[in-house]
Amino acid sequence: MSHVVRTAILGASGYTGAELLRLLQGHPHFQIVALTGDSQAGKPMEAVYPHLRAQGLPALVKHTEVDFSQIDFVFCCLPHGTTQAIIAGLPAHVKIVDLSADFRLFDPVAYKQWYGHDHAAIALQKTAIYGLTEHARDAVKTARLVANPGCYPTSILLPLLPLFKAALVQPNTVTVDSMSGVSGAGRSVKQEMLYNEIEGGASAYSIGAHRHMAEIEQELARIASQTISFTPHLVPFTRGMLSTIHVQLSDGRTADDARACLQHAYATEPFVQVLSSGSPRTHEVRGTNQCFMSVHAGRRAGELIIVSVIDNLVKGASGQALQNANLMIGAPETTNLERLAVFP
Repeated sequence: MSHVVRTAILGASGYTGAELLRLLQGHPHFQIVALTGDSQAGKPMEAVYPHLRAQGLPALVKHTEVDFSQIDFVFCCLPHGTTQAIIAGLPAHVKIVDLSADFRLFDPVAYKQWYGHDHAAIALQKTAIYGLTEHARDAVKTARLVANPGCYPTSILLPLLPLFKAALVQPNTVTVDSMSGVSGAGRSVKQEMLYNEIEGGASAYSIGAHRHMAEIEQELARIASQTISFTPHLVPFTRGMLSTIHVQLSDGRTADDARACLQHAYATEPFVQVLSSGSPRTHEVRGTNQCFMSVHAGRRAGELIIVSVIDNLVKGASGQALQNANLMIGAPETTNLERLAVFP
């Protein structure tokens, strides 16, 4: 393909918007023609993110100032609860990847239960595709609206879905402890995110009630209804995510069976690597669209432990968004995403 895709990023002043700009620089097809950031409107992008100076980017404007008749593609990086009405008002020709949670839950009742308000675009929700790329590739290719998965669900579903499809693990035995870097909390100023508040410590939050549980259970329910236990933790580094997943194997199954299943499922996937030995570290995927995972036998009979790492801003957000967008425009899904980790 050789055509230019005129592109807008809504909410470009946040971390996921800035990360998209980093990943899109030099892309052969996406041309950035509009950037919105209502609270920063009127500023050049380099005033908000100096590392993006000299990139020839348009200045930030309010989303109401964008002429969407001249836009082909939108990446929506707006906060949860703000995107439904905006996306519903876009012209029908515009394709969208939404990085918020607003279109991830297909049931409007569940959405209200977890997010505390009515869904504002129920008709449009029916057309949305949940874009866990490795498990939704064909649907993503023909979609107009893709709901980009959350970071925690990406790190958890990639290891679990093949195992449940192969009936290798027992239902309702999933327990997950996940750790996320502070960038997952966004860029807005919060006292609990100050350096003095987080440096040298770690904390659990949203215990037993994190919204991503609904997203994870929704996708696992495509195979069989599941109830999971999930506890997220904030740890004092900037980017990265590690999920430790405990499940009970089906009778007669072993950790070697589970590892072989995952290696077979992802043998040809460019962005998922199943280790033959050892355990991955977040440093190994920093700045990349990769998910590394390892499989281990627990001490108890039939216990399986999986360790999964991603960069929460890339595979957990902007990188997966670009992976989906590449498919939506007919480009190779790896375009501008084949990067080595920044290490050390």
